[in-house]
Amino acid sequence: MTSPTIGSLRVNGATLRYEKRGRGPLLLLIPGGTGGASSFDGVVDDLAAEYTVATYDPRGMSRSTLDEPEAEQRVSEHADDAFRILELLSPHEPARVFGASSGAIVAVHLLTAHPERVTRVVAHEPPLVEVLPDVLEHRALLARVDQTFRAEGLMPAMAVFAAGLKKDGDTTEPQAGTTPSPSPRATARPERTTTNLPYFVGRIVPGFMSYVPDVDRLAALSDKLVLACGEDSRGELPYRPAAALAERLGTELRHFPGGHIGLTTHPTGFGESLRQALHA
Repeated sequence: MTSPTIGSLRVNGATLRYEKRGRGPLLLLIPGGTGGASSFDGVVDDLAAEYTVATYDPRGMSRSTLDEPEAEQRVSEHADDAFRILELLSPHEPARVFGASSGAIVAVHLLTAHPERVTRVVAHEPPLVEVLPDVLEHRALLARVDQTFRAEGLMPAMAVFAAGLKKDGDTTEPQAGTTPSPSPRATARPERTTTNLPYFVGRIVPGFMSYVPDVDRLAALSDKLVLACGEDSRGELPYRPAAALAERLGTELRHFPGGHIGLTTHPTGFGESLRQALHA
């Protein structure tokens, strides 16, 4: 794997740790879940053959620290962090942006807040549950996750959250052989991922999944937005908002290999699908 240039950036209330590699126009990759820059290990080298690829740990995750560890997390502030990275690394040219899961919500808000700074945004399964007709059910799920987290702790809350993301009636476990061996870099950081979990469940999940996108503004900017889902995600909660939003905007819904974490399980095919979407 190509060694990146590593930097830090002071933003409002946090210090971001970012990585940069490759050459060409800027492509900013925004991770989701408990992931940071290392969640893109499987795709960055191929993308860096065409782009200057920037990855980073979102504020409060891994090596990007908060000034106030208990600070409330807002999509708008995370999107402003991404904007600051664009301003630093591509001050004179608009950039391409990819976001996964909660990072895709950040990318969507970045597009509506600073459309002049991006040429294309690819959003993979942003859990924008507020656009769904059964949003009340999902608000109730978030309330159960929060109540469980406060009363019983992290792992019971994670179990409630995971159950709410599955297809109706799906109780199956992943089949043997469907999850590849992690990279040495990823294997070296299980403690970091585990450390991120309370922050993710306690503040990212409630703060991000209650976010209401400006659909009218997205409609006006739909030529810059590519909505994508995993081939194996059909029927699952993270799939449905992107599909609903694509239908409302009258745009194509693209399908990438794998499911919600196809970036990790199918990196080669996922990376190629992303490259095509960036050129769409």
